Amino acid sequence: MDRIDTARVAETILSAPGWARVGITAPTSHIRVEAAFELARAIVESVKPGGEPASPDQLGLSL
Repeated sequence: MDRIDTARVAETILSAPGWARVGITAPTSHIRVEAAFELARAIVESVKPGGEPASPDQLGLSL
């Protein structure tokens, strides 16, 4: 079983889109939920084999 690398998770959270990092503190629940799912997607993508956290210079655009 692989251990979760907390440094990599923290790096991934910090490189996630800014709206998602701020959105988890939003006063409305639907924004908090969307932000939480975006952060979860970023983390899942980074732990996939060969996955790397997005560059902080890259815009987070959902397609």
